[in-house]
This record gives sequence, C-alpha cells and structure tokens, in this order.
Amino acid sequence: MTEELAFEDFEKVYDLVALAIDDAGAEQEALFLSKLCLTLAHNIKDISIIEEAIAIAKLDLRTEMTK
Repeated sequence: MTEELAFEDFEKVYDLVALAIDDAGAEQEALFLSKLCLTLAHNIKDISIIEEAIAIAKLDLRTEMTK
C-alpha cells in the first residue's frame, strides 16, 4: 500500500471500529464488517490496493480447506 496512516490515526481507527463492532453486537458483527469493507473499497478506487489489503487480511486465517 502506498501511504500509511500516522500511528495516532491508526489507533483512532482501531478504537472506532472496535466501538462500532460492540454497538453492532455479535449477531451483526459480520454484516457490519462487510459493509465497512465495501464502503472503504468504494472510496479507495484502486483495485490493486484492495487486492493487497485482502491478501494481508487473509494471512493468518485458518479454513477447513487448509487442514
């Protein structure tokens, strides 16, 4: 990714997302995160950045297929 947020801004994003997840509740957490990702992707407008973010997010995930 080309530009990074300042550390203070990154911490603020973390806090905002954590609070929004808490507000959404466990039953709507996945829906909230999906909507957030799609909204951010719509605003990024650069598919290579989106592809890189998806790859990074998948790095430590385990699925049934990898077992």
